[in-house]
Amino acid sequence: MELSPLEKAGILIEALPYIQQFYGKTVVIKYGGHAMTDPALKQATIQDFILMHLVGMHPVIVHGGGPEISQLLARLGKKSEFIRGQRVTDAETMEIVEMVLVGKINKEIVASIHRCGGKAIGVCGKDGHLIEAQKATESTCGPNGEEVILDLGYVGRVERINPGIIETVIAQGYIPVVAPVGVGPEGESYNINADFVAGELAVALKADKLVLLTDVPGILADRGDPSSLISALEVGRVPELIEKGVISGGMIPKVHCCVRALEGGVGKTHIIDGRIPHSLLLEIFTDKGVGTMVVPGN
Repeated sequence: MELSPLEKAGILIEALPYIQQFYGKTVVIKYGGHAMTDPALKQATIQDFILMHLVGMHPVIVHGGGPEISQLLARLGKKSEFIRGQRVTDAETMEIVEMVLVGKINKEIVASIHRCGGKAIGVCGKDGHLIEAQKATESTCGPNGEEVILDLGYVGRVERINPGIIETVIAQGYIPVVAPVGVGPEGESYNINADFVAGELAVALKADKLVLLTDVPGILADRGDPSSLISALEVGRVPELIEKGVISGGMIPKVHCCVRALEGGVGKTHIIDGRIPHSLLLEIFTDKGVGTMVVPGN
């Protein structure tokens, strides 16, 4: 049903205080899931980025690309191996990861933004030493109770963010699009979880918001009941909800990412459903919003 002119005006008026509030503010967005693979959702999300930019916000996009990496590895006859949700990345796999994330996906996002009338520049963590990384490790308990270190290969953790190149891109009127490939002490490349990169980048940029696009409605008190969405979650409740299993699986690192960002000075953090068209606009520019907002407090 088409909206009347008066209804359209009402929507714009509802958005006005949010446009005023976030004018000139930085919002870091982790872009992934269906919002990055479904053609209609991809178009809607790219439009959201551009609208945010045109009304005076500074969106900074950090993208993933796990499914495309797995697809190319399979085509090349190389099996994907995961330990605790992290891809084991040997030297050959790292070359493929960098090729897919930096050479393909990053440039496709930039091209899509330009095709829809926006302006963007794509970078990775090696550009301007944006993301300095160290080798990440995981440990497990051995048969005799001893600690066993698991070698993940070229999987990294963020050691330091040098945001100068991002600040320059923003100052020149472009939307930065960041591939989560970091650089090690000897110039080697590291594959880093895009959620963690987004969180650390939000802290380094002193962002007003961190938004993680996911393929779930947010955090549900009852995973079988979509109406049990927790719209606002205080940091102090996180350990309890993890212990109870309300926050579990892949949601745990996302929530920890939000907590880390808040502790680092980011204003607000959001976990939203990227399967909803224009979910970014609904979260930022409407009274109700969508998804779960993780906030300071007990």
